[in-house]
Amino acid sequence: MAIGLEHYLILSAVLFSIGLYGALAKRSAIVILMSIELMLNGVNIAMVAFSRYIVPLLLTGQVFAIFIIVVAAAEAAVGLAIILTIYRHRQTIDATKIDLMKW
Repeated sequence: MAIGLEHYLILSAVLFSIGLYGALAKRSAIVILMSIELMLNGVNIAMVAFSRYIVPLLLTGQVFAIFIIVVAAAEAAVGLAIILTIYRHRQTIDATKIDLMKW
């Protein structure tokens, strides 16, 4: 049995769904960032799979996947810096207790 486009799309949807659940249901800011990374990896799998099975001679999916990986690395670095700063001032990383916009 060969692995087809459907298998990759199912894997992509499962990863994206797990990431979406983690981003919406969890309270820890670190877990939320990790969930966003899972969602981005699910999108990467879908992009590369579509590129491989629809236009195999062009590398557009791979180029977009590399771009998404670069953006994810920058997001992780900025997100962790923000979380560390909030932790230093508030002594918590619980997303429900972070109310910096309130007066």
